[in-house]
Amino acid sequence: MSRFWVFAAVSSCAFAGNPALPAGNAQNGAAKAAVCKACHGANGNSVNPEWPSLAGLGADYIADELQNFKDGKRVNPVMQPMAASLSTQDMQDIGAYFDSLVNTGLEADPSDRQAGEKLYRGGDKARDIPACMACHGPTGAGNEPAKFPALRGQHSAYIAKQLNGYVAGTRPPGAAGIMPTIAKRLSPDDIRNLSSYIQGLR
Repeated sequence: MSRFWVFAAVSSCAFAGNPALPAGNAQNGAAKAAVCKACHGANGNSVNPEWPSLAGLGADYIADELQNFKDGKRVNPVMQPMAASLSTQDMQDIGAYFDSLVNTGLEADPSDRQAGEKLYRGGDKARDIPACMACHGPTGAGNEPAKFPALRGQHSAYIAKQLNGYVAGTRPPGAAGIMPTIAKRLSPDDIRNLSSYIQGLR
């Protein structure tokens, strides 16, 4: 896989930061996030594979997704009522709080890891699939200014569900709008392998 292919993918990841948004306060967010911890973990690390870990996910990304739930762009019977009463400042504070926490990580399924790593790091030029690390980073740490979330240590079941959501059109396209296009080029095996690798990514 050529370096050009990886760098070309990076160039497609347009920065989408919004300097007009208020800055979040992690200390204030800790109090506001008290109810969130019931599902997402006391330290932001979820023990339920259906619910994402929010620790280190990205402050602006979390705030954006809360806004998406509030606006009905993301449909979830649990999250929409939770987000309904939140102000923009609340969302920024909650995002800052969870982003200040450390993702403790999980383990990948060794039977899927190798194929997932190849796709994550190198993409597949023949199918026009860019390397995931071009936007989400070689260690899955994400890109905060562009609002590309950290993926490392996320439950494989949750990652697979989100990729399938992009395919089905039930999840908004994200900051750069490229995820539905990429996800539709992935086979079910690709989604399984990538999800497993991301779960164990450090």
